[in-house]
Amino acid sequence: MERKIIKRLVEWYQQPRRAPLLLSGARQVGKTYIALEFGRRHFSNTVYLNFEDARELAAIFDRDFDTERILKELSAFTRESIVPQKTLLIFDEIQACERAMTSLKYFCEKAPEYCILAAGSPLGVAINRSSYSFPVGKVDMLTMYPLDFEEFLLALGEDKMLGLIRDSYASFTPLSLHEQALSLYQQYLVVGGMPRAVQEYVDTKDFLRVFTVQKTLNDSYIADMAKYASPSETSRTMAAWASLPAQLAKKNKKFQYQVIGSGARAYNYAPSIDWLRAAGMINKCILTREGRLPLSAFTDPTAFKLYMVDTGLLCSKFGIPANAVLSASHDLDAFKGALAENYVMQALTANGLEPYYWTSGAQAELDFVFQNAAGQIIPLEVKAANNVRARSLGIFSEKYAVPYAYRVSARNFGCEGSLRSVPLYAVFCIAG
Repeated sequence: MERKIIKRLVEWYQQPRRAPLLLSGARQVGKTYIALEFGRRHFSNTVYLNFEDARELAAIFDRDFDTERILKELSAFTRESIVPQKTLLIFDEIQACERAMTSLKYFCEKAPEYCILAAGSPLGVAINRSSYSFPVGKVDMLTMYPLDFEEFLLALGEDKMLGLIRDSYASFTPLSLHEQALSLYQQYLVVGGMPRAVQEYVDTKDFLRVFTVQKTLNDSYIADMAKYASPSETSRTMAAWASLPAQLAKKNKKFQYQVIGSGARAYNYAPSIDWLRAAGMINKCILTREGRLPLSAFTDPTAFKLYMVDTGLLCSKFGIPANAVLSASHDLDAFKGALAENYVMQALTANGLEPYYWTSGAQAELDFVFQNAAGQIIPLEVKAANNVRARSLGIFSEKYAVPYAYRVSARNFGCEGSLRSVPLYAVFCIAG
């Protein structure tokens, strides 16, 4: 599968002052695949090292942090040459070896000519540090997400459709194949962007088989909880994770601890939410009370919404059959709204934006607001269908005199003054 992150990896490789790169992301988003593919395309050879269940490999780092000695022993261990600038050295599952993580500091300082890409679970990297420090300031960092809708189209061979969507976004003129594009968007909602699920759909077009893959992925996340947390912490984290569909199904999607269970309180479950976020399993959207720069200065950390990292996993967790999402039935309109909002949060986050949500008492609530690359405040309202009445968007836009606003819905491209109408399938074009 073609992944856009390859371009980011090339940019890292071409930097004159390059530190080792730490590639993180949720389990099963394709970190190992993309690291190996990057090595295949851009290096003479790739030396791949996996630190899970490799005691001999970990022992190489136990003695000291002499980079010259480490490189010689890694070369002997793998029977591969490690050549500056020409060899990509991959440290996979690096969270399993604390000293290997710490060694990145010394590679940065003493052997910057070597290209090292470390990949691992963000959760393990964050908490698996009992004896040795994280190499703060000595690594470049990059987060990998599930496939976005653009990458999904590429996986399906819909290159021409992708080009048409980009052309329409550039000019905000209607897309002739609008209904066909909406159908592909609906397929993406069900399949999501986890590589195994996408590959299963590409190969079989069978949603039941995709659902089986998604269930396995959800189960693997639960297994990760038990791996990195105590039994009591695992229990609370599983309860918080299990509550996400119910949280999103509410009309008011603000996270409420009582939805987890009777008597649930923030002081008990806030660490569990931090855990889920560190694992890359959720995206957190915090309330901002003002639409002024910088948005982060006006946040209320106690008020937030949580979204799952992938719409396909969300559908699987809801237990919603594919035909309920793909059909024009209104029976699940509330669910479709939550799914569309989750999808937009996923797309904006993958594009490097940091969305917040905004409220003005009981008067208005805006789905998303973010700062673009020029430092402007941009509001965005999400509608799952053709009903595009967006009162909150108008209130915010007038109050803060925004340069333009996005209305994301099932309608075609268009412009009404400063209001830009973006179809749901084109959210990946919003890059700031």
